[in-house]
Amino acid sequence: MDSLRQLRSFVAVAEEKHFGRAAERLHIAQPPLSQQVRRLEAELGVELLVRTTRRVDLTPAGAAYLQRARAILAAVDDAAHEARRAAAGVVGHLTIGCVGSVTYSLLPALARRLSEDLPGVDVSFRGEMLAAPQVEALREGAIDLALLRPPVTDGSLVATPLRRDRLVVAVPEDHPLAARRRLRVADLAGVDLIVHASDRRSAMYDVVRGLCRDAGFEPTVRHEVGETSTLVTLVAGGLGVAVVPEPVQALPLSGVVYVPLTRPTTRVDLVAAHRADRDEPHLRAALDIVRRLAAEPHGR
Repeated sequence: MDSLRQLRSFVAVAEEKHFGRAAERLHIAQPPLSQQVRRLEAELGVELLVRTTRRVDLTPAGAAYLQRARAILAAVDDAAHEARRAAAGVVGHLTIGCVGSVTYSLLPALARRLSEDLPGVDVSFRGEMLAAPQVEALREGAIDLALLRPPVTDGSLVATPLRRDRLVVAVPEDHPLAARRRLRVADLAGVDLIVHASDRRSAMYDVVRGLCRDAGFEPTVRHEVGETSTLVTLVAGGLGVAVVPEPVQALPLSGVVYVPLTRPTTRVDLVAAHRADRDEPHLRAALDIVRRLAAEPHGR
């Protein structure tokens, strides 16, 4: 810090060409200012200034040193600015993973909000990720924040509740169930179901199978798929019906109608997860934005 003070003192005197005006500019007394410049000249072993009773001029060595001193101080100021921005969470890089229902509903608004509120953070997204692959990606550092359906049982991760989404049934528009205003889980007994792939450890696969078993029957699974978009596309093709979180309705597709699932009203949680050893300011700032946005009606 003494070296920086000496540089700032020298630059002020060189630009003002007067010790008194330079002292006023730096808000210090003139004697300490003169001492700082003297120490700098002594350390360099060269005379930087020619002093007279009326003014101060630069020696050739002083003129050369002034250019570098200005550049050094500018770099130090830039570094301080970047450090403050990093501490405030407005710079950095984030990769965010999203389950299918978030990809179509929350993600567009989230991308816009992050761009507006954290313009210095480089954000990328990985959509249509099932819960288990997101957990693995968090462990490996491939993603920084995961928006997924619980459970999250890994003790190395922190899960923050975001909201609870109702379940609806995606039905082909010409299917007998499409005319119903609401459906019970029991109404799905014997109906061809399209579900997320069991071999990819989908949280929704477990939810649907659990609902059917609690209602007293085994689901009739005809197709298993990896992506929510494919699931809804197969529904549109008339290959079966699918139980999905309500935000999936944000994916408009001709030939599909959505019927609320009630009796009992069923909901699934949405959480944001990150590694417990990650606590960077920009990650905390992004998580706060996700929490606020998920709570808003249009964030569904």
